[in-house]
Amino acid sequence: MESADSKELANKIEAFIFVEGGSLSIKRLIQLTNTDDVQVRAALTELARRRDGSGLMLVQTDTDATLAAAPKESEILRSNYEKELGREVGDAGLEVLAIILYRGPSTRAQIDYIRGVNTSSTIRTLLARGLITRAGNPLDGREYVYRPTVELLAHIGAAHVQDLPEYDTISSELKAFEEIEQESGPFNQNHERNATDTTGGGTFVDTSTTRDPSATAD
Repeated sequence: MESADSKELANKIEAFIFVEGGSLSIKRLIQLTNTDDVQVRAALTELARRRDGSGLMLVQTDTDATLAAAPKESEILRSNYEKELGREVGDAGLEVLAIILYRGPSTRAQIDYIRGVNTSSTIRTLLARGLITRAGNPLDGREYVYRPTVELLAHIGAAHVQDLPEYDTISSELKAFEEIEQESGPFNQNHERNATDTTGGGTFVDTSTTRDPSATAD
């Protein structure tokens, strides 16, 4: 695709995102602009380049894009949002968000294993707040995979998860932990275990690997 075409498409995408007032999925942008995945992603790259150094930045995940305040302009905004976020979701919510952000797409069983407790109620809260999203696990149709939303990245002032503080170090530590636990943990698809729910105080059999495709909540 010609550079001029990418610039023109970037203009259209910027306008669509602005009018939406939130995030738009790559699939939706393809529909709106009558283009394809390659063209849209090239235009998003152009839009990100154009926004570099301005008061706004393009925030992207693998599936969505939005515009948000640039980090250099949003230090005070980020500080306020982080305090607000902490009040809304609590320490448990922040821990789950950290796992999903630094580890990447994760199932509930994997999150539970890393934290050592049941996180079903916390995940429901994060879904309701629009901070994470979920989709069926391509490796196991009985469970969901959770990912951060662009709204979450915008809240914390990061254009990509790789922009998070100490991203390489923390993500590497999580990978090392998984390698150690590979045989016994939920990182093995056949894993099933018990965990303690800190919100209910009881013991339960983790059913996060059993999913009703028509269900709308955990």
